[in-house]
Formats: sequence, C-alpha cells, structure tokens
Amino acid sequence: MERIIEEIREDLSRRLAVAADRLADRTLTEDPAYAALLGRAELRERIHHHLRQAVEGLVRSSRGLPVELADARATGALRAEQGLPLASLLRTYRRGGRLLWQTLTEAVAAHDRTALPRLLPGAPALWDVLDQLTDALTESYHRTEAVRADREKERRAALLDVLLDGPAADGGPTAAEAAARLGLPERGRFAVVVVGSGGEGLSAGPAAAKAGATAPRVLWRIRGDGEIGLVELGHHPLESVRELLAPLGLRAGVSPVVAAAAELAGAHRLAALALRTAPESGGPRTALLDERLPAALVAGQAELAGRLRQVVLGPVLALPAEDRRTLLTTLGTWLACQGSTTYAAQRLYCHRNTVSNRLRRLEQLTGRSLTDPRHVVELALAHAAVVQHAAAPHTAGTHAAGRPSAGRQGAGEAPTPPIPPAQRAGRTSPTPAGTGRRSPRRPA
Repeated sequence: MERIIEEIREDLSRRLAVAADRLADRTLTEDPAYAALLGRAELRERIHHHLRQAVEGLVRSSRGLPVELADARATGALRAEQGLPLASLLRTYRRGGRLLWQTLTEAVAAHDRTALPRLLPGAPALWDVLDQLTDALTESYHRTEAVRADREKERRAALLDVLLDGPAADGGPTAAEAAARLGLPERGRFAVVVVGSGGEGLSAGPAAAKAGATAPRVLWRIRGDGEIGLVELGHHPLESVRELLAPLGLRAGVSPVVAAAAELAGAHRLAALALRTAPESGGPRTALLDERLPAALVAGQAELAGRLRQVVLGPVLALPAEDRRTLLTTLGTWLACQGSTTYAAQRLYCHRNTVSNRLRRLEQLTGRSLTDPRHVVELALAHAAVVQHAAAPHTAGTHAAGRPSAGRQGAGEAPTPPIPPAQRAGRTSPTPAGTGRRSPRRPA
C-alpha cells in the first residue's frame, strides 16, 4: 500500500486539493452550523489537512506504526469549544472518508489501471484509520463538551447567586447585568420559591417541574440545604407556582411578586421566611408569604417568638406531654376552623362539648379569652411560634418552658385531622348555620 501511494503521491496531492474544494463548498451549502462558524478558506484548509492526515495514517498503518491522533483530538476539542454540533463534524468526516477513497482509486487508475486490484486490500486499512481518527475526535469532543457544560453551569449558578443574594461588594456584575446574561428582562413579574431539603424525590422534583406553555419559566439553583427557583411569571398568576409544585409534595415557600431583577434578593429572603411557615403535613405544603404573614412575622423574630411562647402559652407547655398535645392541637384546629367549635369537633373526631371544655381549660391556663380579639391574636401567634419551634431542628432537647422535649409530638403539634368530606363538599364558610364564631366560655 505504501508503494502505491508513493507512486501516485504527486497526482494524489493535486487531487486531494480539488476534493477539499468540493467538500468545503458542499459543507457550506448544506450545513448552516459550519457556514455560521467558518469561512470557506479556513474550512477548505482544515478539510485538506484532514485528508492528508488520513493518507499519512494509512502509510503509517502499512508500516505497523500507530496512527497519529493528536490533531484529531485537537480538532474535536476546538469544535466543541466553538459550539459546532458533533453531528455536523462527524458528517463532514464521513464524507471526507468516502471522498478520499474515491480520490485514491481515481489517482491509481490514472497512473496504472492494472494496479487497481493491488489497491483493494488497502480499503479495510483505510477505514480502520478513519475510524481511529473519528473515535479520537469524538472522545475529545465529549470531554471538552462536558467541561464546557460544567463551566456553563458554574457561570449560570454564579449569575443566579448575584440575583438571589445580591451583587458582591467587591465588584462583579450588577443584578441587571446578571439578568441579561440569563436571558431575563430587567423589569417584569418575578417571584422566588425556596424548596426545603429532606423530602423524598427532592432532587427529581424541581428538575422535573419543567416550565411549559402553560407554566412560568423557572431557573433552579441547587444548594446543600435545598433548592431555590427564580420564577419569571410573565402573565401567569402567583398561584401558578403552587400549582407547579403541588404534584411534587415538597415543602416550599413563595415570595410576593417583584417587578425588577434588583428586588430578587429581597424576594429570596421572604421566600425563605415563607418556607418556615409551610406545614410539615396536612394540607397544601407550598406557603405563599402573603397568605401567611402572621406566621412569617413570628418566624422572622426568633427571640420574640420564644418569648411569645413562654408568656402566652407557658402554662400549657408546662403540662404533661399528652395534655399539652391535646390542648395545642385543639387550639390549632379551632383557629383553622375560624372559631367554629362544631367544625373543630368534626376535624378532631370528638363531641363539640369536648372541644368547648378543652378550650375553656386553655383560657383558664393562659388567662386569655377567646372572645377578645386581642387575646385571639396573641394565642394565634403564640401557637404559630410553637408549631415553628417544633418543626425546627434542635440541638438541645428542651422546650422554652424547661420541660423535656418529646419531638414534634411533644410540642403538642400532632398532625391536624383531615377535614370531613361533608365540610369539603359543602359550604365555603367553615361556620355552619346556627353556630357562631364564639368562645366556649359560658357567660358570667
């Protein structure tokens, strides 16, 4: 094979130049990706070089030497960095291989047609050389593409951090610049959602919540303690975020709507606050901040929340675990039922008088009346403080009242019983006819 090539080398070199011209013209005509990346002169030169490289690989193979693959690897890495699709690159390589064999046979036939049978054994060797070059190019392309993808993820994460945490004090892109690089408008309708960690299927959750034609676009930022989503709402209502997350069953907090990229850092803080108010179980687990402002107020003031628990509900928290749990669960259910003892009894699966008796005992212990709106506000906020304290991770096993903790149940926060079907399917108001929103206290 080496002898044949040496005999036709001068003519083959001329023919390869013509073949390179033909393939360059065809590639630029049929492949827009190449046309957008390279000019004709550069593409023609690269094709001519690859054709000569394949011929030299064939010669080295006939001598028992390894094929030189460094240039193919460099080409694969370069095209990956430039963003040329691998399919375009391989298509041109395959066409080049077929064109090279055609050029070889034409050169041999022009030199000595009787030598054509001597060329045939070289066909498998040529395809083996082309396969080695293509494999080297493809492997290098994939490696570079993976590095490029990791670098792009890091760049995207850094830009999201600018929006979610605020620009760095020592320089870097502004919020408007970060938004532009992420393809977001500087002004629009945005929100932030914070998803808590620890939920089963968390890693697949937000990643699976793809924004489609009927859902807002979400850019996710994965961190060690959960995931944060920057939501470009557009014309979608804020409620669409809850609808997007509902099938995933994850605890999440959602900020109010903001109108500028520069406001997203504040929205992130509010979403994290909303997450602290999201229920651990029972009912929707996505908390919109504007729907849970009292609980968020408690969550945002940890020291005052502890004092609120102690001052308002300290005597209740000092009870034995079972009594404490019963009274706090009854209070929480009564509040959720908007002060209806009838519906609270249905949800707790007990008699209405039982609920009334428990609430009277709670009034006696706390010195607060459920007929006084100011006292109801205090009890509601203190109850929210107890719920959040029970849901928060603890390093010490004691309550504010100084009694041993029994976990979340020990804090009196048994899951709220489900709403009976009759109530779910019935009236919108939780107060049935003839039942007032009133305290169980008997008139003096």
